[in-house]
Amino acid sequence: MKTVEVYILSGFLGAGKTSLLQNILLQEQQQQRKIAVIMNELGEVSIDSDAVSKETPLKELLNGCVCCTIQGQLEVQLENMLREYELDAIYIETTGVAHPIEVLDACLSPLFAEKLNVKAIISIVDAKRWKDRSKLNIQLRKLLVEQVQHADVILLNKIDSISEDEKAAIVSEIQALNTNGKLLMTNFAKVPLAMIQPKQMNDKKQHETAHVHEKLHLRTYVYTFTNSIDLSDFEQFLRNMPETIYRIKGYIGFTHSKESYLFQYSYGMPLYMKEPIKRKQTLVFIGQDLDHKMLKEKLTLLENS
Repeated sequence: MKTVEVYILSGFLGAGKTSLLQNILLQEQQQQRKIAVIMNELGEVSIDSDAVSKETPLKELLNGCVCCTIQGQLEVQLENMLREYELDAIYIETTGVAHPIEVLDACLSPLFAEKLNVKAIISIVDAKRWKDRSKLNIQLRKLLVEQVQHADVILLNKIDSISEDEKAAIVSEIQALNTNGKLLMTNFAKVPLAMIQPKQMNDKKQHETAHVHEKLHLRTYVYTFTNSIDLSDFEQFLRNMPETIYRIKGYIGFTHSKESYLFQYSYGMPLYMKEPIKRKQTLVFIGQDLDHKMLKEKLTLLENS
């Protein structure tokens, strides 16, 4: 019986999972393989799904982490995909706080385990984030380490953001944590497909569960603007934002322009990209112990100033 390959894309918030997925899908398309994608977002609104072409079957799991609160939904979506489509492979892009082993467990439901061949856990590591991980709380540091320990392939991404000496030190640390995984250096998560499709998975060790809500205290907040806002006021808002906000993504409009912008914020760095299509102006915040009341007040003020 033909089995469908499964690849789990793991990595902390903003490490480059969506860029990796886009690069992979382009190469899979060139090879004319039939691919589907499952994307998991912590918030109620998906932003990254716009990265997947309309021709690719896509299922979204929103408002929860695939490794805990919505694990059952992942099983349902996998089952639906297997029933609806003739596929060669499924790529699962997890949230930045998902534990790869928990996702693996969900792929091994007795209902369809024999139909799936989980080929690899691919963990992508933001080089600068790894170097500065001591600034994170102990549970998030532990999660970063376990995402590396349980990977079959590790992509050390954004290597242009660190020096050669720093790179050598990080490589040494990662190799000490995972002696069997394949370690690759990347910028913009660009990697040949053959390099991330190993012949068989490494054995998985037991892990201690790091639950996104109970221990990591990561939360999301979704805000939809009804008006365009002033760019300089928005940038002032970003400068005064708590360091516990790790990631922002979404669409936003500014008073100085008629165009919409795709906005991404990761590791203190904002990124604006003009969007050809007018979209709902929704931002998704991901962070630790988010103060929803404070965010709502400040964003409402931005909108009405």
